[in-house]
Amino acid sequence: MLIDESRNHLRQWLPWIDDTLTVEDTRQFIDNFMALYNNQQGITAGIFYKGQLVGVAGFNTLDWKNKIGTIGYWLGVHFIGKGIMTRVVCALIEYAFNNLKLNRLEIRVATNNFKSRAIPERLYFTLEGYIRKAEWLYDHYVDHKIYGMLAEEWKIVKKKLELKRE
Repeated sequence: MLIDESRNHLRQWLPWIDDTLTVEDTRQFIDNFMALYNNQQGITAGIFYKGQLVGVAGFNTLDWKNKIGTIGYWLGVHFIGKGIMTRVVCALIEYAFNNLKLNRLEIRVATNNFKSRAIPERLYFTLEGYIRKAEWLYDHYVDHKIYGMLAEEWKIVKKKLELKRE
């Protein structure tokens, strides 16, 4: 239901939308992410807002040798602009650095996906560069911006964010 009502919005940026059409497709999606979780290669979770599933976020990859996590996320079209994803990504950052003891986080976003890029920019991630033609989306390639944050930077960023709220 959530994917169906957000299909046009999500399709602009996510390559798997056309492959997720049935309940069985969604079950397969969940099974794939459970396998990543069971193999300690990723963590994906539902985002709930006022008791309703509104999106998904987590660590698409976990590189334990180098202590790097790659954050991925999407939100249903009716829930954008409420600050939900910023809070979710903050929680993921906290968990990554404090519980998983990662040293680095990355967020890769299509260059023209301005709403998604706003998340790492709002949270003071460093724009480290871009990858040309990084992802095939149905009938064209998109470039990606790469944002990074180190564990030692998060301590400073967290203070900035707390001061901003006051």
